[in-house]
Amino acid sequence: MGTTLFDKIWESHVVKHIPDGPDVLYIDRHLVHEVTSPQAFNALKAKGLKVFRPERTFATCDHNVPTLGQDKPITDESSRRAVEQLGINTKENGITYFPLGDPGNGIVHVIGPEQGIVLCGQTVVCGDSHTATHGAFGNIAFGIGTSEVEMVLATQCLLQSKPRQARITVDGTLASNVTPKDVILYIISRLGTDGCTGCFVEYAGEVFRNMSMEGRLTVCNMSIEMGARGGMVAPDDRTFEYIAGRRFAPKGDELDEKIAYWRTLKTDSDAVFDKEWHFDASDIRPMVTYGTNPGMGVAVDAAIPDSAVGCDTATFDKALAYMDFHRGEPMTGKKIDYVFVGSCTNGRIEDFRAFAKAVAGRKKADGVTVWLVPGSKEVESKIESEGIGDELRAHGFEIRQPGCSACLAMNADKIPEGKYAVSTSNRNFEGRQGYGARTILAGPLVAAEAAVTGRLGMPV
Repeated sequence: MGTTLFDKIWESHVVKHIPDGPDVLYIDRHLVHEVTSPQAFNALKAKGLKVFRPERTFATCDHNVPTLGQDKPITDESSRRAVEQLGINTKENGITYFPLGDPGNGIVHVIGPEQGIVLCGQTVVCGDSHTATHGAFGNIAFGIGTSEVEMVLATQCLLQSKPRQARITVDGTLASNVTPKDVILYIISRLGTDGCTGCFVEYAGEVFRNMSMEGRLTVCNMSIEMGARGGMVAPDDRTFEYIAGRRFAPKGDELDEKIAYWRTLKTDSDAVFDKEWHFDASDIRPMVTYGTNPGMGVAVDAAIPDSAVGCDTATFDKALAYMDFHRGEPMTGKKIDYVFVGSCTNGRIEDFRAFAKAVAGRKKADGVTVWLVPGSKEVESKIESEGIGDELRAHGFEIRQPGCSACLAMNADKIPEGKYAVSTSNRNFEGRQGYGARTILAGPLVAAEAAVTGRLGMPV
């Protein structure tokens, strides 16, 4: 029996197999931000320890940062303290840190790839559930808790039990108005939020082979929304082209040697997975969610169904009541109050290019607030250098500074109670974007259509 991509990376990182127990797994990259790291650094200090391998840890501030006036002190006291403490902790331990305003600053899962910090065939962890994003490079990438953050800081290793494995294959050709976000929302709607619980998922097939790296990052980002531990795509020439020339990436002969190894990172033809699913690209249309978990999704031109996969009747009814939606109602035409384009799911330059192209020549709808929040300073710079910023601002759109923003209610960018927001982020839980906020997850093209019409509709 052959071995999977996951098997090859896992086995090459096992420091020790513990009989009848977990494996001691070596960690190549540890990404840190201001939310989950303070307690871990404090615990290290209390034990008189320093970070074991600081050159393998990289830090940024993103969750608590404002997306306006970043040249001024943060006004929220708790957020300011958290960001200041991250600066202190990283300086004391010799960790590379991208502070607010630094050209390398941004959302942790955006800057990791764009700075060339995250490569291929690595183990990547962060105290953040959407660390699965980095599996797009053919990595074992997953979120960890605060005690595990401490363990990695102290030892560069983790105790981990090997998870089960699943493969999701999507073949065929996507319609021109279907984005990678629509692909993953469709998959989650078919499998439910617990369809891949306990598994690491490999994405395979024509659709993912033809998908851009930024698209693959979007797909892997939302793997955990169907219960998966993480998601991954085998590296290929598209991956290597993306990595080449980035700040922390290997160069010259070293890069050539790395690529030669990375080409071996693929699942053998006779490998067996614990679970397998196959989907046809022609069945996927632009998607939206109608409920309060990412599995409650339908095509934007469809009606709200009678049930959702893996969702009991009571939960389904509660979600519809929260959203003030009803079974059988069409999603097309529903009024929208806010549009948010950004987050570690859809805050990359490809997303803003797609949005700008979709709204070209059209003004923002009256009464709709639109927040366009780049995922990093590098994305922000490209938005301006490519003329996207000037064009969008001329038609009434607001471009903010980098940060997690309205993905979650940990900063000033909150959706008011009872308002509907089309969001390109990853979660539509109750209160996720603010107390009583009603979130409709979508891709950048559906978001663009809502921004100029004030309603849900099929993008061209």
